[in-house]
Amino acid sequence: MENTDAQAPITVRTVWISDLHLGTPGCQAHALLDFLRDVECETLYLVGDIIDGWQLRRTWYWPQSHNDVVQKLLRKARKGTRVVFVPGNHDEFARHYVAHNFGGVDVVEDCIHTTADGRKLWITHGDLFDGVIQCAKWLAYVGDSAYEFTLKVNRHFNRLRARMGLPYWSLSGYLKLKVKRAVSYVGDFEVAVAREARKRGVQGVVCGHIHHAEMREIDGILYCNDGDWVESLTALVEHADGRLEILDFSARLQHKVKRRKATPVEQESEEEISVAA
Repeated sequence: MENTDAQAPITVRTVWISDLHLGTPGCQAHALLDFLRDVECETLYLVGDIIDGWQLRRTWYWPQSHNDVVQKLLRKARKGTRVVFVPGNHDEFARHYVAHNFGGVDVVEDCIHTTADGRKLWITHGDLFDGVIQCAKWLAYVGDSAYEFTLKVNRHFNRLRARMGLPYWSLSGYLKLKVKRAVSYVGDFEVAVAREARKRGVQGVVCGHIHHAEMREIDGILYCNDGDWVESLTALVEHADGRLEILDFSARLQHKVKRRKATPVEQESEEEISVAA
């Protein structure tokens, strides 16, 4: 039976996404395109690491699907969605263009968002609170290469799982949760970001950077991390009443894939009708 909820548009007031890493093989651009087609919002925040300049400097990788994502974002801006880009460490080149507007996309260093229920949220990528990046950038590059290798192994492993009918499983996510030092790093990062938000006199903070979706209170500050679009396929959304929620798009995507496989003829007919119209 069709899940109508999984097919209906996602209509919200605000969306935050980060860590798309366009320009890398790990970027799940097709899933992201599905999300951008489904979502309707007044404001869309791109919270850093949208384009992976580090990877592109090493090896150029830019398939058509990545270009399609950029075009879709620009199209949303043209059609009235307010699109705000807060650069991260992987797209730090964009920090040279803070206070500029490109194709309807505002580039800012950071910003304050006021929710429908009056709360003020500080929006930042979060890399400035990463001790590795600030104190030993060379180590961050080494870690980035190791992460890319882990993702490559994970892609092959999950192809086998898919053939066996098993769901996606994240190796790097498993390691982050199981390795004590990684768990400590995540916790330290979250506390540092929340502490800075308190100094700024806001009620909460939205960030990305560590690829770990989370929403919790830290010493009276609402800490929100919107996750990533390399593995977790998550976004943070604000509903019309100001309620915040972490949206996991992977379940909705799996339903879409199953539906497409189950009704290939119907899908083809719908596409033909759409083209003819």
